[in-house]
Amino acid sequence: MSRDRALLERALDRGEQDGGNVEFKERLSRDVHLEGGRRESLAAQLRHRLLSGDGEATYVVGVTDDGGLAGIDPDTFSETMDVLSLLAEEADAHIEDVQTWGINGVSDSLESDTDRPSKTAERGLVGVAQVREGGVLETDDEHVVVGTAGHVDHGKSTLVGSLVTGKADDGDGATRAFLDVQPHEVERGLSADLSYAVYGFDDEGPVRVRNPNRKADRAEVVQEADRLVSFVDTVGHEPWLRTTIRGLVGQKLDYGLLVVAADDGPTRTTREHLGVLLATELPTIVAITKIDAVDDDRVAEVEREVERLLRDVDKSPLRVSRHGVDAAVEEINDRVVPIVETSAITMDGLETLDELFDRLPKTSQDTGEFRMYVDRSYSVTGVGAVASGTIMAGEVEAGDELLIGPMPDGRFQEVEVRSIEMHYHRVDQAQAGRIVGIALKGIKESAIERGMVLLPRDADPDPVREFEAEVMVLNHPTRIGEGYEPVVHLETIGEAAVFHPENGRLLPGDTGTTTVKFKFRPYLVEEGQKFVFREGRSKGVGTVTDVSPME
Repeated sequence: MSRDRALLERALDRGEQDGGNVEFKERLSRDVHLEGGRRESLAAQLRHRLLSGDGEATYVVGVTDDGGLAGIDPDTFSETMDVLSLLAEEADAHIEDVQTWGINGVSDSLESDTDRPSKTAERGLVGVAQVREGGVLETDDEHVVVGTAGHVDHGKSTLVGSLVTGKADDGDGATRAFLDVQPHEVERGLSADLSYAVYGFDDEGPVRVRNPNRKADRAEVVQEADRLVSFVDTVGHEPWLRTTIRGLVGQKLDYGLLVVAADDGPTRTTREHLGVLLATELPTIVAITKIDAVDDDRVAEVEREVERLLRDVDKSPLRVSRHGVDAAVEEINDRVVPIVETSAITMDGLETLDELFDRLPKTSQDTGEFRMYVDRSYSVTGVGAVASGTIMAGEVEAGDELLIGPMPDGRFQEVEVRSIEMHYHRVDQAQAGRIVGIALKGIKESAIERGMVLLPRDADPDPVREFEAEVMVLNHPTRIGEGYEPVVHLETIGEAAVFHPENGRLLPGDTGTTTVKFKFRPYLVEEGQKFVFREGRSKGVGTVTDVSPME
């Protein structure tokens, strides 16, 4: 019997005990269970279950009163979870986790990125919802978002893993595994997609993740910390530069963390990633990692190489070991770059990074109405389509009516927010800068694509097929001429486009105006947005200066 199936069996067994903290429900509906006195009665019942379970209750859904497996269809299950969430709010509690099964035993989880609907949909769903005392978190606290960059095997994920857990690495990348999201990444020790991590601070210091492999522990950090620091961990391997650009350009970052290994020093990839950080105008910290692997002379040599690299691009390096954390906090900006020496094995320098991340102010500004570009989408059994990404502006609440698009034909579709999760913790609202997953009612996951945007329903968006931009060519073997076709990375958009330079060509180092036309479909593009373009070893940066809505 699987562990998940055993959870269901235990819940069914415990439900037979009168007066316990387990409640059986076949279904809950808005029309029946939230009308009249039913809502107050059911909320009181939930409070009784919480009291019996020392602040925890278990609701088994899709079963009869005597525990028989009935099964309900996914839409009914989703409505049941919505109603249970409202009852929990009435009882000053929240749904912490949900496990779902097809009544034939096929298992899935609310927090899974994949769905297996074929067997489940045939016979219906059974679910176990864990309800915990305490209201749903309101994310009003300061929240700093940091994007990592650097060459493959220079220790980005390992450093972040040690920061968020407070645990030393074993020399074989054990803490890196806390961030990598795919089995082949763990096996090879190479990240192939963006991954995320979080820790925080309160009056007593860092609030770390006890066990990053438990989603509930990561959610607990979000609940307990007064200040949160989220990491968007990018990819160092050169073939996945596109993914790194997406992570640095498509997220609402406050700071960049450029990692350079002491045994290897700055590489071509280091320079490329620094170029992307420059394009985003992010204030950046450089962490020299693996100082335990070399002698002091080598550390000093690499530090000098990093300083030369920064001066070459008009940046002023600031050694934190010499000038102190106070100076780093006061001086860091788009010109001054603090440098910290670290080791995830000996934990040298990690206290310095802790102090920096605890004290550094938030830099990204929250302007305008709600807007979130979609970075990923997935389907969750009993919940439906989920769009995840970083909120770029405004705030969103459960129950909000939104638009999502543009679709390939340029239209936007109306949707409703079912629920919001941040680092596996369900929240009732989220503001700009938060990395969230938003469950949407009114759209299938297959219709959601990376690069789409979520907006308020009363917005009047104009999808864009082409726009004018001011661009700078950072690197190109010859010249950029009429019809040049790079990939443009703007927010989470990564799309082939055609350039038409104003004067017919742009040379390396040139700055000029060009028309940019997406080859395949429209997107929402606005004046002032920055982007990166690349094709082979050719790279450049740009700023949108004028847009041309679709006719």
